[in-house]
Amino acid sequence: MKKQRPRIGITMRIEYETNRFYLARFYSEAVAAAGGAPVHIGLIPEADYIGAVMDNLDGILLPGSDSDADPSLYGQEPQLNLGSVHPEKDQTDWLVLEELDRRRMPLLAICFGMQIWNVKRGGTLIQDIRTEVNRAIKHQQGAPPGRASHRVRLQKESLVAELAGTDEVFVNSHHHQAVGRIGRDLVATAWSADGLIEALEEAHGDRFALGVQWHPELGWVKDPLSKSLFQRFIEAAREYRDRDERMR
Repeated sequence: MKKQRPRIGITMRIEYETNRFYLARFYSEAVAAAGGAPVHIGLIPEADYIGAVMDNLDGILLPGSDSDADPSLYGQEPQLNLGSVHPEKDQTDWLVLEELDRRRMPLLAICFGMQIWNVKRGGTLIQDIRTEVNRAIKHQQGAPPGRASHRVRLQKESLVAELAGTDEVFVNSHHHQAVGRIGRDLVATAWSADGLIEALEEAHGDRFALGVQWHPELGWVKDPLSKSLFQRFIEAAREYRDRDERMR
């Protein structure tokens, strides 16, 4: 019998003007192309709902967002250039991360997803790169979104370097915030030329848990590293599912 695809939960965004949840197509397309089955998670910050949804999942993708994490979550006041804050997004991703850690489920966190992961672990964010980082390079590249716009240095022997097969890559860039103080049990494994953190991994390395600041969902068709990120993530989700089935 053909094995079912591992089911990957992806948290959505919220548009207040139209009262709808939504998500760019590229995340689901990348998951499906790598062999997974994308499942959209509505931004309903209720623990019972999140637990019930995750009972049927094998991995979580925390995507980017057009919102910023609430600075109160990491003990700061809002700076002038903070973007919009969407409480439903923050709270839902927070609950998903709590449940994910309890289950030791695979995680791929992208852009905002990596930032909220770091905050959940007790870390902080740089609220606005342009006004807070001296001699920063351009991290909001504009169109076309999939173009690789700056260099990233990778930590040797890290997961991301293993997937890249090199210690330097070029990536796209669409963010005005960045990781500040690193949260507990996380390690930085990639940096841009201005020293900002571009990837986080779990310090213990006992499961697939990787965050990247760039957007591999925009480059998986042609970019080898983007394709490898999704393929390894789906492989980890498949292993999680098979292990969970054996334990039942």
